[in-house]
Amino acid sequence: MSEGPLVLGIETSCDETGVGIVRGHQLLADAVASSVEEHARFGGVVPEVASRAHLEAMVPTIERACETAGVRLHDVDAIAVTSGPGLAGALLVGVAAAKSLALGLGKPIYGVNHLAAHVAVDQLEHGPLPEPCLALLVSGGHSSLLRVEDVTVGVDPMGATIDDAAGEAFDKVARLLGLPFPGGPHIDRAAASGSSVAIDFPRGLTSRRDLERHRFDFSFSGLKTAVARWVEAQQRAGATIDVPDVAASFQEAVCDVLTRKALDAAVSEGIEDILIGGGVAANSRLRAMAVERATARGIRVRVPRPGLCTDNGAMVAALGAELVTRGRTPSRLDLRADSSQPITTVVA
Repeated sequence: MSEGPLVLGIETSCDETGVGIVRGHQLLADAVASSVEEHARFGGVVPEVASRAHLEAMVPTIERACETAGVRLHDVDAIAVTSGPGLAGALLVGVAAAKSLALGLGKPIYGVNHLAAHVAVDQLEHGPLPEPCLALLVSGGHSSLLRVEDVTVGVDPMGATIDDAAGEAFDKVARLLGLPFPGGPHIDRAAASGSSVAIDFPRGLTSRRDLERHRFDFSFSGLKTAVARWVEAQQRAGATIDVPDVAASFQEAVCDVLTRKALDAAVSEGIEDILIGGGVAANSRLRAMAVERATARGIRVRVPRPGLCTDNGAMVAALGAELVTRGRTPSRLDLRADSSQPITTVVA
């Protein structure tokens, strides 16, 4: 067994109740209870439904994680919990649970940033993070480019979403195509049998004028609208919608922009390592395109396995373990959930 602090991490920023247990860089347990099926009929996450699901799942998920790891709660050295960003009510459930554990066990608590945790989780699979590295975080709520010197101290935001995030665009386009929620995995599967060059969808914020103001920022609202208009035009003409072709062409546009901007940012900063995280990092085309383009530029790419890309407690525990290892100051017991916690605040 690897050396290092034993940390329990709790993640409740959206619709996944995640509890992970990590010793150093070794993952011992990653228990997840998802409420995605409860949200599917609404076509998106309903905050009140998510909060109630977290309440119901919290204790059983903690128990399952401890059983899998073969540890008792009294064995852990610290408790880590996502304190933001995320849905306010959902975050409150996780933070309250973490405070109760920390107070009852007499252990330190670390309220950590959800996005920084997505960076730290890669250590569980590929070892210590290169310093510096460039992180491309892509999820339903965020599309961000971050320069990371030390993930336990802070990160330097280089670019972010100015409207729809990539994951949000996947969900909305999936709905247009009659595919289930969440849209990412279903579009990925449909695209496998489609042509990525069938339809020339726009690449947001890539024109010369856009790059002057938003070189490293992302916008997928226009792409989503372009897909909607194309589908509507086909329907008015009485034509059959080729779902695989639309899915593949849309997916190609998203991945093209994400990888193009990430490589541009890495080259501009002289960084040789790119880390991709967040739920959209599970997309097969994004992973393949990033590796192909980065290799051609002499840049290395690290992407956790798909199960560690989506929201989970392991990523929170991983960041918590690194904070303990580096002797960072714990959070106070009056820690608050912050739905808009900035990425520059790693520990609340």
